[in-house]
Amino acid sequence: MIYQLLEQIISGLISGASYALVGAGLSLIWGTLKMINFAHGEFYMLGGYALFLGGSVFGLHPALAALAAVLVVMVISCVTEKSLISSLLDKPGWDVSPFVITLGISIFLQNLALKVWGERFRNVPYFDSSIYEVLGVRISGQRLIILAVALIVIAVFMIFLKKTRMGWSLKATAQDREAATLVGIDIKSIYMWTFGLSGALAALAGAMLAPIYSVNPWMGIPLLIKGFVVCVLGGLGSLEGAILAGFALGIAENLGVMFWTSEWKDVISYSLFVIVLWVRPSGLFGEKEW
Repeated sequence: MIYQLLEQIISGLISGASYALVGAGLSLIWGTLKMINFAHGEFYMLGGYALFLGGSVFGLHPALAALAAVLVVMVISCVTEKSLISSLLDKPGWDVSPFVITLGISIFLQNLALKVWGERFRNVPYFDSSIYEVLGVRISGQRLIILAVALIVIAVFMIFLKKTRMGWSLKATAQDREAATLVGIDIKSIYMWTFGLSGALAALAGAMLAPIYSVNPWMGIPLLIKGFVVCVLGGLGSLEGAILAGFALGIAENLGVMFWTSEWKDVISYSLFVIVLWVRPSGLFGEKEW
């Protein structure tokens, strides 16, 4: 029983790592632009396809293919913000227009992927197919890589936000856009880089999970929904809350598998979502500014 419990906790941390990356990207955009990006799941999907192309077509090493996937999707995200989102800033209807435009981007990218690659699921080789034993629990090397990469990236990202000039500018823009403009911060550039960083986090999650779940045009939808759940659980506007909530949700889902079947994982996450909205609408970690 103890080993089974430990196995589910470790599996939950690995699942939570992907939730944390996706949720952090959504929270980053909400905190800075005060909008919800419904195309975020498709950036996750593009990360998976970019990894597939880098490995199968160009023959890149998995690590280089993953890095290339993150950079490519980051550029696509920046171009998307600059060409489609930036023009909507300070225009009437900002509370509705981002929903419409990002939903349109989501539908476009799904159908583009369907047209280019078809509906067939694409398999991606594991970065590491070995099996390791951790605290008496046997875990695949790919899942350990996911957890290790996610923890490192999250740590580096938090240091970036707290210790670099760009990070300070991003936080200042999120706290008070007018004041940030007065001190000389180019907020339009900050918005573009915010979108790019968010897309990069989603692409990293997609690249890391692609060998486990394969790649298809609709793979981003479930992760997008989980990302929304994580943001609400952690509290909109709280980047740290989204990260912690991602890991907590992953553990909760996997512990539920011990008592029910795996089909109940989504029921558990959505039940937590409803309970938190009912009991504490501001999220478990409350709403806070960066």
